Amino acid sequence: MSKIIEVHHLYKSFGAVEAVKDVSFYVEEGSLFSFLGTNGAGKSITISILLTLLKQDAGEVKVNGLTVGKEDEAIRKEIGVVFQQSILDPLLTVKENLDYRARLYKMTKEERPAAIERVAATVDISSIMNRRYGKLSGGQKRRVDIARALLHQPKILLLDEPTTGLDPQNRKQIWNTILQLQRENNMTVFLTTHYIEEAANSNYVVVMKAGEIIAKGTPHHLKSQYSADRLMILAKDSARLRRQLRTDEVVFTEEHSTFLIHLEKTTDAIVLLANYEELIDSFEVQKSSLDDVFIQIHNRKEDLHRDDCYEA
Repeated sequence: MSKIIEVHHLYKSFGAVEAVKDVSFYVEEGSLFSFLGTNGAGKSITISILLTLLKQDAGEVKVNGLTVGKEDEAIRKEIGVVFQQSILDPLLTVKENLDYRARLYKMTKEERPAAIERVAATVDISSIMNRRYGKLSGGQKRRVDIARALLHQPKILLLDEPTTGLDPQNRKQIWNTILQLQRENNMTVFLTTHYIEEAANSNYVVVMKAGEIIAKGTPHHLKSQYSADRLMILAKDSARLRRQLRTDEVVFTEEHSTFLIHLEKTTDAIVLLANYEELIDSFEVQKSSLDDVFIQIHNRKEDLHRDDCYEA
């Protein structure tokens, strides 16, 4: 895959505050890329520079071969943005909103109907085209927002926390739409989210903290690098199991009569279960989640982790 977004040694300060410090990454064309970080991490500043809304102090950013700061107008045509807060008029119908936005993209009277019909079919909103935007459900509004971002046929779709405030069913529907866009249209999707588990769908993840990249890799790589599975045991005799584990120098914690043992690898559970079989009433091997990974990454004290094979 070719690199459709490239960020090289990006810096941005506001007075004495270093908001972005030597940030480098790239996004492959047609991939789903997740950009994570808590408030103040620097991801919003980085995105603003990427969208040509803010000028960097140093470093280079390229979008589909175009350089930010030199070819900004052309770059804006390459990116469709779905903001966290809607920018559409609640009093206009869906069709009226899309027509107005198409005018802003300087589409002709002849071009607009075809473009609107195309995006309506893409995100499955044809049945609500004549309804007022303000009367739609949260999930419907978000699909219309995505349609608006696709009107000018961008190569990159940037989604800023697209499922915030939606119920689980609507979140699932929006994700189905996003993944369908990526697969069927080879759309490059750049995602920011606070729902860490949504990053599990990604081809690649970058995590920022205090203006720096502190981890990056595939979801599988991050799980294997920063977290471990754990064995949960409910004992027949808690006192006996506790004594035996201490005698064998097995590190464990207890939560509500459940013994928790962290595993270096999942298969380590087999040996432990065999050793203490007569003391075990029931057990479960719990796989680590991306939430566990995110917490582990943010709590660690060592220097920044760099994944050399994905350095820009």
